[in-house]
Amino acid sequence: MGTEAAAAVEGKAKPRTLDQQRKRLGLYMTLPAQLLLLFIVAFPLVMQLYVSLTLWSPLDGEDWYYAYKSFTWFYNYIDLVTNERLWDAIGRTVLIMAVVVPVEFLIGFGLATLFVDSFPGKRIFYSILIMPMMIVPAVAGYMFFMIFQSNGPLNQLLGIDTVWLGSPNLAMIAVMVADIWQWTPLMFLILLAGILGVPEDQLKAATLLGASWGQKFVRIVLPRMKTVIVIALVIRAVESFKLFDLMFIMTKGGPGVATETISVWIFKLTFNDLDWSYVAAIGLSILIALSVFAIIGLTVMARASKRMNADVVD
Repeated sequence: MGTEAAAAVEGKAKPRTLDQQRKRLGLYMTLPAQLLLLFIVAFPLVMQLYVSLTLWSPLDGEDWYYAYKSFTWFYNYIDLVTNERLWDAIGRTVLIMAVVVPVEFLIGFGLATLFVDSFPGKRIFYSILIMPMMIVPAVAGYMFFMIFQSNGPLNQLLGIDTVWLGSPNLAMIAVMVADIWQWTPLMFLILLAGILGVPEDQLKAATLLGASWGQKFVRIVLPRMKTVIVIALVIRAVESFKLFDLMFIMTKGGPGVATETISVWIFKLTFNDLDWSYVAAIGLSILIALSVFAIIGLTVMARASKRMNADVVD
């Protein structure tokens, strides 16, 4: 019995390995930052969930933690299902996303294939191409607001007198053009990095075997870029769903509500109507929906990566 006790004491007193000491030190060093990050992320979400289950508004004259006095459980969430203006705003947002993301992808992919090879002035064209992405979205929105004015440079250049931002259909097209102009460079950079990551020895071997450019692109480049393509599409789809700056500066959701996206409508509910409990319910619902969309995209990306790795092993 004494031997077992001594062995247990000796086991407890056994010094930690260097790797264990490093892990313990890393935990102690990062613990404050982790707790702060948990508080920054978790507290607003919990508060938002709490407020979304009530009918609280700043107009009530009471602080948010007294929102339980108007507790209604899931009334706000049930109302979301039948709110036509909400679904119209989501429909416009999805329409913009369905148009701008494929256009940005195609243009970005085409430009990326051109910039793989060297040519005179490549660095200059490269700098010019990525410049729109560096502009603040609000500034870009004001630029295109001026361009699409009735007496703006576009009408003068084309010799027409079209009211772009005063027409529901044309205003939507103007916003799409502005978004495509600003965010195609991001798609271009992501896809260019993917193309440059394709093993050069495989392309050279295919060339020696007599493969054409199209065959190399379809058989080698595209399969290797599945993961990169999914990442680019998911990032831009999520970002375009949150479109606000361009839309608000150019049209403010008008004329009427013809270009009112979900972000613009949430802004109006928050600062014009002060219906914060309803906005909290909308925000959480959108967060869950976008999270599911991102998880699906990441799952597809992981499967494509596994297939690619399996093909390499074979």
